[in-house]
Amino acid sequence: MIRMAKSRWTGVVLVCGKCSKKIDGGFGDDGSTSLAKALRQRAGKGRKATHGVIETKCLKLCPKRAVAVVDAACPERWLVVDAGESIDAVAVRIGMVPADQA
Repeated sequence: MIRMAKSRWTGVVLVCGKCSKKIDGGFGDDGSTSLAKALRQRAGKGRKATHGVIETKCLKLCPKRAVAVVDAACPERWLVVDAGESIDAVAVRIGMVPADQA
């Protein structure tokens, strides 16, 4: 039997867990929050969030002092987000919020 669960997600974002671990946080006000956690705080909680933020294993891009991110809506374009980048800028880039509302 296959059952269905509903969610309010309008998109999915994959964040490389290995990159996040290498830079040891790097985001948020004090620079100690991981990118995935900061995006989850921005999107909302669980299935009621606007976007699903999934932390994966290594995505095999391995940028220096940055995190690899894949917006599932545009899998042909991966993002390399430098440590310390504004969460608002990342949210706009992956379509979590419209550019005029950032």
